[in-house]
Amino acid sequence: MNKNLISICIPVYKTKDIIPALIEKIEREISKVADDYEILFIDDGSPDGAWNSLLDYSKKNNRIKGIHFSRNFGQHYAITAGIAHAKGDYIIVMDCDLQHDPKYISSLYTEALKGNDIVYTYTRKRKHSFIKNLFAKIFTLIFNLFTDSIESHYNVGSFSLITRQVAQEYLRIKDKHRHYLLILRWLGFRKTYIEIEHKERYSGRSSYTLKKLIHHAIDGITSQSVKLLKYSILIGMVYFILSIVGSVYLVINAFLYGYMQGWASLVVLLLLSTGLILMAIGISSIYIGNIFDQVKNRPLYIIAEKVNL
Repeated sequence: MNKNLISICIPVYKTKDIIPALIEKIEREISKVADDYEILFIDDGSPDGAWNSLLDYSKKNNRIKGIHFSRNFGQHYAITAGIAHAKGDYIIVMDCDLQHDPKYISSLYTEALKGNDIVYTYTRKRKHSFIKNLFAKIFTLIFNLFTDSIESHYNVGSFSLITRQVAQEYLRIKDKHRHYLLILRWLGFRKTYIEIEHKERYSGRSSYTLKKLIHHAIDGITSQSVKLLKYSILIGMVYFILSIVGSVYLVINAFLYGYMQGWASLVVLLLLSTGLILMAIGISSIYIGNIFDQVKNRPLYIIAEKVNL
């Protein structure tokens, strides 16, 4: 049995009823590969009383540790808090809904022992709704189009393992708008992938609404690349060139055939140009908003309570 300490970080939100089964499965699987481990739950302002349940388990088992946020900050901030408080030589991040099966913990650890700094997981088919899967694929396509060096993969999930060195470098990133996987890809390091089966949710429903997914997608794109701004400039240049060509055509047409009424075409051009201008202003506003959030330098999260830490 290996002597390394393994930390398992799990954000918790509206999953109180799943916690007992999750703890049982994790302890059964991790005891196969490690004598020394800790299970760190990060209660992301869960409104269902999950923290009280975690307190009960932590009193019975000091390997079960907890962080309680003052309010809901978001999954990726919870992951950051977990990594910041984890003491392990290896840190495993997983969801709390048991769609990430703990049986793959041993596979993640085995790949890490081969010298890999990051072990990602991917699945060929996710057990989400058709709409959620569709939007995830669309986001991946759009994200890869609007970023330069960081490639996103639809089938790669947050269930992953990182080494202590990667964790330290991850915590050096102070971005206000955070995305766990995108930051890991930016860091680099030696990595590998293992295939897993994506399970049905144990109980309840996902807290990620369509609105939250869209907001998360916009944050992911605008916080990782300025390519969107470059595209808006390119669109403006193309539109400017087309305007010059169109103007030349209209002048020539006017001399050859006389002036003709064209209110419809004029209105279309005005609407198109106004739309493009507003789109460019909107894109710039998002980036300015991100700068505003960053320079305020507020803490990424606020911890109200800890247990066994």
